[in-house]
Amino acid sequence: MTLGPPLAALVLSLPAGALAQISAEAETAAAITRIEKLNPQIHAVIAVDPDALAQARALDRQRTARGPLFGLPILIKDNIESKGSMPTTAGSLALKDNVTGRDATLVQRLRAAGAVILGKTNLSEWANIRSSASISGWSAVGGQTRNPFALDRNPCGSSSGSGAAVAAGMVSASIGTETDGSITCPASINGIVGLKPTVGLVSRTHIVPVSHSQDTAGPMTKDVRTAAQVLAAIAGSDAADIATSDADAHKTDYLAALDAGALKGKRIGVLRFAAGWSAPVDALFEHALEVLKAQGATLVEIKEFEDRQRIGKEEAKVLHTELKADLNAYLATTPAAVRTRTLAQIIAFNKENDATEMALFGQETFEKAEATKGLDDPDYRAARALSFQMAGPGGIDRMLAANDVVALVFPTMPPAWKIDAVNGDQISGSGAGDLAAVAGYPHLTVPMGAVKRLPVGLSFVGPAWSEARLLGLGYAYEVAAKVRLVPGMIPSIEEAPEILKHLQPAEK
Repeated sequence: MTLGPPLAALVLSLPAGALAQISAEAETAAAITRIEKLNPQIHAVIAVDPDALAQARALDRQRTARGPLFGLPILIKDNIESKGSMPTTAGSLALKDNVTGRDATLVQRLRAAGAVILGKTNLSEWANIRSSASISGWSAVGGQTRNPFALDRNPCGSSSGSGAAVAAGMVSASIGTETDGSITCPASINGIVGLKPTVGLVSRTHIVPVSHSQDTAGPMTKDVRTAAQVLAAIAGSDAADIATSDADAHKTDYLAALDAGALKGKRIGVLRFAAGWSAPVDALFEHALEVLKAQGATLVEIKEFEDRQRIGKEEAKVLHTELKADLNAYLATTPAAVRTRTLAQIIAFNKENDATEMALFGQETFEKAEATKGLDDPDYRAARALSFQMAGPGGIDRMLAANDVVALVFPTMPPAWKIDAVNGDQISGSGAGDLAAVAGYPHLTVPMGAVKRLPVGLSFVGPAWSEARLLGLGYAYEVAAKVRLVPGMIPSIEEAPEILKHLQPAEK
């Protein structure tokens, strides 16, 4: 299907998903048109699947038993495998020939629900685990993803393209992955909804790994309802991923949990130690708390949490060890055309191709991982046990129980920082998403507002398997708060008229 100029202009004026009831092909063609128009500015999409329209036509031919995501074009992060001609690169040139002919289990489930796998999104290369001095949103394959609210601002990572594509209106849903912050940070900073599920609710089979203890995939969407729909499609047990053995027992009707009155009578813990980014963010947070109270929630102040730095140090030991073991296991399954089949060979490849792979930052985290001693190392095992205990049972669970609350709230992240090719990411402060990441517990972020046009999210965290409750709370907040964030695609915030006038010298 080719759209002429008048129809193309109409398509760009419609929100993603508006044509799905007409036909899957129409909606898919419209999404491709939006990508062609918008992607050259933000580099959110690495590749459009050349079979996307054929997928859509096949769906349209189905006259009965259409799935719950019928005709919905979905972009998936380029560390998630899908059948067809698109390679799964994790953003690295080392995997440019990684055409596996396999669907990740979650992709199989999206297809079964009637979704169209539209293409692959850009990401922070290797899911932002190569270097601590990285630029979030950059990969050698996809270049630098840009924030659609201001093109010189960072989209956060590692699911940067997945967040920016939804924010820009290319699609209404994408799939990201998270080890620590890689769904929730880009969702918050791009002004969309992001859900990091409980580790083990969604299969990781045929996804380029970082850590089997913390990795999960999850939905990044225009609103909470769409997140619930996508989660319902991808959640469930998978015999190939032992972590999901209990998923079917915990999977539930996530759409049924969406109740505008879900906050009434609920006790919510307010994590003051995870706030304080800046006065404008604090003001947004206070307003969000007022919305929660107006909807009937009782707020309980939680001002302190000890030993967070120690959790981070132990987590680093875990991630380094698991990265080497898990990535080596994955690379061993790739096609013969992939010549880099171990982490050591990836490190060597980067050195040999430093002009393209390491012109902006190095790979010291990879090198630390390569030096680890394996999954039987007592130091690794102790680090995992300690970090999990401190973040989960001794952290989130303890705060919930001690304060008799059903969920914890805090600002997800500060507004987007500028892309900085000299110094790398410049982020001040820390929320509390790391606790949910290390514990493997669910974390939902929804738009809370904006600081000088730049989005900020509100986080809801709960115990393991509490996705339905979090989605219900987030939906009730979304309905009541009525936050509407529209990206301006401006070159910089400093060029926004309401800002620029204050940057000029006073008239004499």
